[in-house]
Amino acid sequence: MRFWIKLGWISFGGPAGQFAIMHRELVEKRRWLSEEHFLHALNFCMLLPGPEAQQLATYLGWRLHGARGGIAAGALFVIPSVLILFFLSWLYMAGGEVTWIQGIFYGLMPAVIAIVASAVKRIGSKALKTPALWVLALLAFVAIFFFKVNFVVILTVTALVGWIGARFCPSQFPAGKGYGKADAGRASFVQLPPSPRATLRRSLTVTGICLALWWLPVVACGLLSGWHGVHFQQGLFFSKTAMVTIGGAYAVLPYVNQMAVEHYHWLDAGQMMAGLGLAETTPGPLIMVLQFVGFVAAWQNPGDMSPLLAATLGAGITTWVTFLPCFLFVFLGAPHVERLHERPRLASVLTAITAAVVGVILNLAIWFAMHALFPEGRGFDAIVAVMAIAAWIAMERFKVGILPVLATCAALGVLVSMLGGV
Repeated sequence: MRFWIKLGWISFGGPAGQFAIMHRELVEKRRWLSEEHFLHALNFCMLLPGPEAQQLATYLGWRLHGARGGIAAGALFVIPSVLILFFLSWLYMAGGEVTWIQGIFYGLMPAVIAIVASAVKRIGSKALKTPALWVLALLAFVAIFFFKVNFVVILTVTALVGWIGARFCPSQFPAGKGYGKADAGRASFVQLPPSPRATLRRSLTVTGICLALWWLPVVACGLLSGWHGVHFQQGLFFSKTAMVTIGGAYAVLPYVNQMAVEHYHWLDAGQMMAGLGLAETTPGPLIMVLQFVGFVAAWQNPGDMSPLLAATLGAGITTWVTFLPCFLFVFLGAPHVERLHERPRLASVLTAITAAVVGVILNLAIWFAMHALFPEGRGFDAIVAVMAIAAWIAMERFKVGILPVLATCAALGVLVSMLGGV
């Protein structure tokens, strides 16, 4: 229990950093799991919708201590970021007219541009290994940027292309390599009891409990604030989002932006960028940005409630339906992890989806840049442009971490605001 509490507060660095922390602590230091077992679990979580690091924590907690361990590990992984981001969201909305607070969020905009652009480069360099994958990335970008095709449609078509491509042209859709092999020469690991069998009764029980816990709060929101109210609509929308979050938070952000900003008009482009910047500063998965979206959306559409009460409920229902499905997916699939090993066709589908995600994230980077560099009612913002380029160079050339870049940009934003530049 103490390890999972600690992990929730130190899990900076995105999925890669979070995987590394869990591997170092659980495999190398504590010897609770073997290398092979850890890597099979990681492969399994990469195939699931949702934040991989939180799902890996849930699985490892389940394997070590059963259902209670899985619930504790998965919940404690995100609770610190929930609390921190709730406070930052309140500060953003309640202190929006304070000059230095405005400066912080002004400074975060160029940092977000650089971070997303860096993500395009990083993911693209790893994902686009064949001509077919380059074409998929380009088509995904064109579809969402020029034709506003829904992200779910892009995801579905890409998965189908990957499935067919693995059958007829496997060299163009290579299955991802494993994460390594067990090291038989190392010291022995803790002997774990056999995992539960994936029986029909168990599957139905897990599904029934999780679906009830998932949807009862959503229905309660409908009864409380109306079926057309913002809270019930958030419950429905973010439940859909939870089902398509494959490829990391950056993959689903364009879909959230497309719907929350352009379709529902719950918040504007500047607020969306501020939320991403705040989520980058907190521990836990980046998908926590959805909590900010839920908070701001309900604050600005409170109905008969006070803005703070509405926002609290909005953040709560958004976070609930974002993470509750993760427990369903993990608990249903966990008994199969030992037999996962190699599933080339599924791995090829994931390869294709990852390629399309590069194009989708490029769309997000351009969208953010356009709204930050050409703010509504004003001309070209040269300060944002210079800060974004400097942040990019700092991360790519000098390997400066995300948190120092965010802190520096925020400080410069305060300075500019105090000098009257905002």
